[in-house]
Amino acid sequence: MAFNLKTKLWQTGALEWWGFIDNEDVYLGAREFPMPPAEGDEWTVKKTRERFKIVDGEVRRNGVDDSPVKEWESW
Repeated sequence: MAFNLKTKLWQTGALEWWGFIDNEDVYLGAREFPMPPAEGDEWTVKKTRERFKIVDGEVRRNGVDDSPVKEWESW
């Protein structure tokens, strides 16, 4: 899949997205991952609460969402 991004991305058989960021494999989410990914897209991974953003063609960590977790969102 070619998305014209500098970050190496792949999808597992479980339809989860991963990326190689800062020399490590990072979970980028499943349904929350934007398709197709485009410049300026932002999302929060439900399982890890990590936020990501696409800046200059790279997927970058954008912090952790520390807002209260709603009861129906907890795993």
